[in-house]
Amino acid sequence: MGQAFRCSIGETALAEAAGVSLYDLHTDVGAMIAAADAGAPIADRLGLDPPKPHLPGLAYPHVSTLGCELTLAPGAAEPWVRPCITRPEDIDALAEPDDYLTSGIVPRRLALLEELKARRPDAVGGIGHDYEGPVTTAALMMGQAFFMLPHDDPARARRLLTFVTRSAVRYARAIRARLGRPVAGDGQGIPDDFAGIFAPARFAEVVVPYWNAMYEGLDADRRFLHSELLREEHLRFLADVKLDEYDPSVDQYLTPEVLRRSCPCPFTLRMWPAEVRDGSPVELVAAYRRRASFGPTIITFALGRLADEPKIAALLDVAQELAGTD
Repeated sequence: MGQAFRCSIGETALAEAAGVSLYDLHTDVGAMIAAADAGAPIADRLGLDPPKPHLPGLAYPHVSTLGCELTLAPGAAEPWVRPCITRPEDIDALAEPDDYLTSGIVPRRLALLEELKARRPDAVGGIGHDYEGPVTTAALMMGQAFFMLPHDDPARARRLLTFVTRSAVRYARAIRARLGRPVAGDGQGIPDDFAGIFAPARFAEVVVPYWNAMYEGLDADRRFLHSELLREEHLRFLADVKLDEYDPSVDQYLTPEVLRRSCPCPFTLRMWPAEVRDGSPVELVAAYRRRASFGPTIITFALGRLADEPKIAALLDVAQELAGTD
């Protein structure tokens, strides 16, 4: 069986092709349509499926329903999140909203999606990520002070992590039901980039139980994890959550050698955006072949700026060769 791969055209390249900003992509349906249409000729040249109109990925709709203020400014790719917990005692008063679909930025995003689908019936996707992982959500809600909470006030740390885990599951079920998607079951993924901030000595207490609780709450038949700050010493804990696949993304601490040596489950690899930006086609092809030698489940890469189209074309050539599809 050949090496699987996935290539996409990134939001930044689509915005560049359409002459719109990332802020426009998040707020203006016309810009979303223009970006998808501008990406079609690029996809045709590269031999990819043409992009369909969609709302760009937004990471934080769920935390907005819990009281965090989100500010998306022109020139920013992601919103700035204002924590809603200013002191540990605030955790005692946390409560879920009566209706997730009418809370935070969710109504605004749903309205944009409805307008987009009305104008373009071929539109796809939802309003953003269903959730962040428990540690990331807790850190967004409390800021950096959260990372000392398990040391200073373990009971409140457990209370907050239990709350955000339960809330994420309920939010995911609500938004999926609203969008006509399967509510739970089958493969479920958790993105939890901040989890690796906790040292391995605290990981089994502060991270693992809440990952397991989220997978169980979503009736996951298969478990996938995306986390970018893990070290080699963390990898043994992935067995404790019975992962089917781990995505280190651009984790600076986990080389392919480390993953092959210590990861207890299948893993993915990707061509880093900075690597694509700075490398030559020859260098990128060599780097791709090297990654493939470590046996990842899939190698992913994306066009992030229009000037890099020849590099992506070179990567596609080697990817198709190693996949056995050329």
